[in-house]
Amino acid sequence: MDLFTHRARKDPTGRPLAERMRPRDLDEFVGQAHLLGPGKLLAASPDGTVALPSLILWGPPGTGKTTLARILATRAGAFFAQLSAVSAGVKDLREAIALAERERGEIGRRTVLFLDEIHRFNKAQQDALLPSVEAGVVTLIGATTENPSFEVNAALLSRCRVVRLDPIDEPDLRILIDRALADRTRGLGAIPIDCPDEVRAELSRAARGDGRRALNTLEVAVQIARPGEDGRKRVDLPVLEEALQHKTLLYDEDEHYHVVSAFIKSMRGSDPDAAVYWMARMLDAGEDPLFVLRRMVIFAAEDIGVADPRALQLAMAATEAFRFVGMPEGWLPMTEAAIYLATAPKSNSALTTSSAARAAVAEHGALPVPKHLRNAPTPLMKEMGHGAGYLYPHDFAGAAVAQEFLPEKLVGRRFYEPREAGHEKTIIERLRWLAERRKGPLP
Repeated sequence: MDLFTHRARKDPTGRPLAERMRPRDLDEFVGQAHLLGPGKLLAASPDGTVALPSLILWGPPGTGKTTLARILATRAGAFFAQLSAVSAGVKDLREAIALAERERGEIGRRTVLFLDEIHRFNKAQQDALLPSVEAGVVTLIGATTENPSFEVNAALLSRCRVVRLDPIDEPDLRILIDRALADRTRGLGAIPIDCPDEVRAELSRAARGDGRRALNTLEVAVQIARPGEDGRKRVDLPVLEEALQHKTLLYDEDEHYHVVSAFIKSMRGSDPDAAVYWMARMLDAGEDPLFVLRRMVIFAAEDIGVADPRALQLAMAATEAFRFVGMPEGWLPMTEAAIYLATAPKSNSALTTSSAARAAVAEHGALPVPKHLRNAPTPLMKEMGHGAGYLYPHDFAGAAVAQEFLPEKLVGRRFYEPREAGHEKTIIERLRWLAERRKGPLP
């Protein structure tokens, strides 16, 4: 089926339960009350329509990004065209935009272009969207699980409103589960099923805010459940755990923060065994591996820093390796990184140096740049003394020059205090040597 076929066709058989139960209107949509409640950003007006600017829907998997985009497009009376940044390229974008131009010119209908996983588009591909979004040829709705501040370029981001979707809470997940069990047309209501409240509650918790996961797990559980004497399929806790493929672990919001804290503190305390244990706890409980990797990247800079500059390289390499191989093999580079970070020499000098420098900026504001450090690209600037007296370090032995690089008010201030750890021991010796050289006569 062409992505841009105008007329909807009958759904093929065998679609997953989560797809069959996809909400068709805002009345069926659950969760995201901060966006859809009365008076909220995406709430429908009394006539049933919604204002629809270009949007970036940012949230975890299974929170309704695609569903919400479809519903908003329908409410706005727009044609809905969908692409996935995983497989689409600039050629696909151009075809979609050409179709949107025909829709606008021949029918007078606007087009919503839904771009799933927009963060996977590179800068050139994102730039290709700009003219059409700017001209209103398409209303862009991008979906991403990644922070758009880092993954979407600034020009495109400035033309869109970022909307944050939260994990679906357990009461709303329970609504989805109960609805799927009761619906005889799209759901499982036509199948005799015995699914006690305790199982539904456990499924709501185990889905961890992911509606798709809740419904897919329910579908698997019903498939593997055996009929009882009354002919009804019995979905009990052992069946649910089999459907989940692992024992359900306690991992609510509070536990999330506790386990993350234990993971960071174990690495900071140089305990590789504890570090990999807490990492396993997070991943087995369904934590996003990229969240764990981001914490390791931050840790490498904050708690190791220049005591071992390779730590940051390894954390970034583990992130790229995970993106390349995915799970379950992604466990291996993640474990390698956790072991390395835990056993590396520790220094928080990057953190303390950054804090001290920022404090000086906050205290003194924008101090003038010393004239000898200023750029002098024009004759007038040279006449004003810009660049005069600058000593080019490479003209001196050891690149050591008796020259001041801080603003006058900060002369003598030290922001960087290296620790006696790892590579920083070498840096301490280098700084001492430079200080001695600057005291003596220059060649």
